[in-house]
Amino acid sequence: MAIVTLGCARNEVDSDELAARLEADGLRLVDDPDAAAAVLVNTCGFIEQAKQESIETLLDAGGADHAGAAVIAVGCMAERYGRELAQALPEASAVLGFDDYPDIADRVRAVLDGEHLAAHTPRDRRTLLPIAPTQRPGRSRPPGHTASEPDLPAGAAPASGPRVVRRRLGSGPVAPVKLASGCDRRCSFCAIPAFRGSFVSRPADEVVAELGWLADHGVREAFLVSENTTSYGKDLGDLRLLEALLPQMAAVDGIDRVRLSYLQPAEMRPSLIRAIADTPGVAAYFDLSFQHASPTVLRRMRRFGSRGEFLGLLDQVRAVAPHAGVRSNVIVGFPGETEHDLAELEAFLAEARMDAVGVFGYSPEDGTEAAAFSDELSSDEVAARVDRIAALADEMVSQRAQDRLGERVQVLLTDVGPADPVTGRATAVGLAEHQGPDVDGVTTVVAPDGCELSVGSMVIAEVVGSDGADITAHAVTRG
Repeated sequence: MAIVTLGCARNEVDSDELAARLEADGLRLVDDPDAAAAVLVNTCGFIEQAKQESIETLLDAGGADHAGAAVIAVGCMAERYGRELAQALPEASAVLGFDDYPDIADRVRAVLDGEHLAAHTPRDRRTLLPIAPTQRPGRSRPPGHTASEPDLPAGAAPASGPRVVRRRLGSGPVAPVKLASGCDRRCSFCAIPAFRGSFVSRPADEVVAELGWLADHGVREAFLVSENTTSYGKDLGDLRLLEALLPQMAAVDGIDRVRLSYLQPAEMRPSLIRAIADTPGVAAYFDLSFQHASPTVLRRMRRFGSRGEFLGLLDQVRAVAPHAGVRSNVIVGFPGETEHDLAELEAFLAEARMDAVGVFGYSPEDGTEAAAFSDELSSDEVAARVDRIAALADEMVSQRAQDRLGERVQVLLTDVGPADPVTGRATAVGLAEHQGPDVDGVTTVVAPDGCELSVGSMVIAEVVGSDGADITAHAVTRG
């Protein structure tokens, strides 16, 4: 049995849960899909490009190179399209939804025994929970949330306390942890709430227990993921619960750094900014989902803010954490976007000076409000605008990295290379505090003569060079 994971860090957590459930029920996991009798493909259904990659991966997983392995589609695309995907892709042996996860081993065995499993019928998962957030606790266990599983094998969960339904498929010192699932916002371009469901926070004790388990398995940085981190706690009766949870997570023995992702600008508050900036062991890192800067476009997206308001938020962040890392994503070519709107976005990017910016071209998503807008731009125009904004974003990110020359950064080493045979200097690659995993560039650390570097260690280094979002730094000390 092999698992192939596509998409975001949230999917990585889901795959770890699936792996734990499969192993707990006696199925053997292998790293190489070519050696597997069945391949579980955890698909992504976010945007058109991601969906196409999921389809190609499903087709490849059942190809000749995999000796006719059974191919089972799970994940967001499988949940979102269900029977439609099964009909369009007969090469898949089964298409399973999130509700199949607790019994995934039984489903896999049924497929291997030649049974035909009917693909699920998709539904709007927001309808499964009460509208009032405080009525939701205990009603749902979304994928990637801890559950009580007394029959997990040794090593798959702590001996007492909340059980961690997780088997690490990765091995590095950084691991994602689900803080919550789902979203209550109604952005006109986004289909995620319909197939991921309403917002559900994980209880704080479960999150802390999982961090302890991860620390025992070599993790040094916990990357907290969700669809909307700033809403954490609202269904648990305390919208400021995250501020109280951050010190608890940072205090977990063995965890050197905690990093938050996906913060909604409209939900940011001074107390949360201070908690992120001032809590020892929490990265001063602000992943702010701006999406655009024109008030007109933002309102049509059913979002809030403007260039001035967003710049004011960044001023608040930098007032308490001058060297904070800031990243964001923007959508270009949204229906009705004018040249004036685009100029507003350009002005914002030039003034914001963020460490990383993802630029995405708008594509209509099934079932979303924006898909019915009549003033959609041509694909060629969207592509041209993406190129234009991406070039500006790249330039501003490069300038921001250059601003860090001479700055001392704390780097978690994720890969160590051999020492230079001439100089004897060791080199390593890692993540500085302002660099989130996979998306924000990396730091190359050069050590003094004779200094040994190791994966998972934290190094203080001085920035001496940059290339785009990537920086080079000379190690000063460990710490």
